[in-house]
Amino acid sequence: MTEQSGSRASPSGMLSADSISMSDDVRDYVFENSRRYHKYSEGRYHFPNDDAEQEREDMQHAMFMLLCDGKLHFAPIQNPQSVLDMGTGTGIWAIEMGDEYPDAEVLGIDLSPIQPIWVPRNVQFLVDNVEEEWLQPPSSLDYIHSRQMAPTIRDWPRIFAEAYKALKPGGWIEIQDLKCRVHCDDDTMTEGDLCASFARTLTRALSSLGIDMIDSVENYPRWLREAGFVRVHETVLKAPLGTWPKDPHEAKVGLYNRNMIYDGLHGFTIRPFTHGLGWTPEEVEVYLVNVRKAVLRSTAHIYLPFHSVYAQKPYEPGTRGSR
Repeated sequence: MTEQSGSRASPSGMLSADSISMSDDVRDYVFENSRRYHKYSEGRYHFPNDDAEQEREDMQHAMFMLLCDGKLHFAPIQNPQSVLDMGTGTGIWAIEMGDEYPDAEVLGIDLSPIQPIWVPRNVQFLVDNVEEEWLQPPSSLDYIHSRQMAPTIRDWPRIFAEAYKALKPGGWIEIQDLKCRVHCDDDTMTEGDLCASFARTLTRALSSLGIDMIDSVENYPRWLREAGFVRVHETVLKAPLGTWPKDPHEAKVGLYNRNMIYDGLHGFTIRPFTHGLGWTPEEVEVYLVNVRKAVLRSTAHIYLPFHSVYAQKPYEPGTRGSR
């Protein structure tokens, strides 16, 4: 069974054995520490899906579009007919992709049914757990996209193996993520910078829950090659944190990035820190007081690296993993 929204059925069929119909359990939620979380496959995703988080996700999308000069993707896709967006969130990327490629069928999947009902005719959404076995027909997709899934996925090699089977020969996969590590190219960041310390603490919290998001981002190219993909290409951009850049465009990216992170601090931390580090909710709230001040007031020239890695399924089986 499938749980879908959108105006017409996808020709590509079901995605995974865990895809289910739109039932009360799918629409049900879990509430914890004043935040709302998905009920379906409860606990797989450690961040909320409530209205505040959806607004933050849309701000994040706007920041990425500014950072990437309006590009929805870097992979050199041409006239795709079937597109899959893993972890679609609010569905904003999938909707814009459907507008940009009106001849393509775009399917966005997520654990939460939070996407809008009114979407382009070629866009639909499915409640699904991408970490379960895929039932996507082999060689049925032209392009697979994932963004900001490093804090979510526990076994990327398995995901890439499933993606390889689902893509048509010549199809592309692209993974985009902000690396949760604060960088500075000059001496404006002090050794005890609280923003940098926060990123390390969040990384440690998720690691204790089985998710190594730094290792994931750093190993995407190798894992893609090991899965058999070729033409692996990585683009790394700098997403400023704050309005310190002299270039007006970069300063605007930094403003959006700062606001997106500031708005997300509670959602980023409350479950990973209480479940992963054993903190009390009160300890999290007290800790965030100074983190919020640091994010708003930092004058250091700091940034987060943005990684976009794309790769192609070879046309010929004999070229598997050759580059």
